Amino acid sequence: MRFDVLTLFPDVVENYCNVSIMKRAKESGVYELNTINPRDFTLDKHKKVDDTPFGGGAGMVLAPQPYVDAYESVEKVKNSITVMLSPQGKPLDETMVCNLVQYDQIVMLCGHYEGFDERIREIIKPIEISIGDFVLTGGELPALCLIDAVSRKLEGTLGKLESAQEDSFSNGLLEYPQYTKPRNFRGYMVPEVLLNGNHKEIAKYRFDEQIKRTKVRRPDLYEKYKNK
Repeated sequence: MRFDVLTLFPDVVENYCNVSIMKRAKESGVYELNTINPRDFTLDKHKKVDDTPFGGGAGMVLAPQPYVDAYESVEKVKNSITVMLSPQGKPLDETMVCNLVQYDQIVMLCGHYEGFDERIREIIKPIEISIGDFVLTGGELPALCLIDAVSRKLEGTLGKLESAQEDSFSNGLLEYPQYTKPRNFRGYMVPEVLLNGNHKEIAKYRFDEQIKRTKVRRPDLYEKYKNK
């Protein structure tokens, strides 16, 4: 998998991917990360990448020239997809993450300020993805959410690929409660069923807890699961 990220703040993306699991996966070749700064492509002598909006209004709009030129500089592989991180996009969920894993390259456009000149969308034609119904200062955090979520599905990122398969949403339900040592912490005990070594009973307990937790915390997911 190759991630190519167009961003005005490459250090934000690179620093996150140089820590912990993400760092080990990158160093072992599970994925490759490239950052491309549109400032390096602007024709403006002051390295400006934005300007005031036509029609008036507050804030600054990202200009098409540096972003389109930066995008066109990225070498695309055959099995590639281009994503714009935007609050106007389709919500990122487990189904979308699993679909994105099928690609060999994901090119991401991170916005800033008041967003993109519309011609960037019209020329590049990306799919737009949102991480929720709220607005952030830039697209770097959503891009990192996408990179992290997708990379977890790639063999070699986690110690065991099964770890991702047991995450919340992997089967349409929230994950069951987890416990570790000690068995007794301030009077709060680990459920006895997890200590008896009976894998069939443990599996049933965990599934029942998934149902219970999803029904209480995410009734929307529970209804969807129940009716599928």
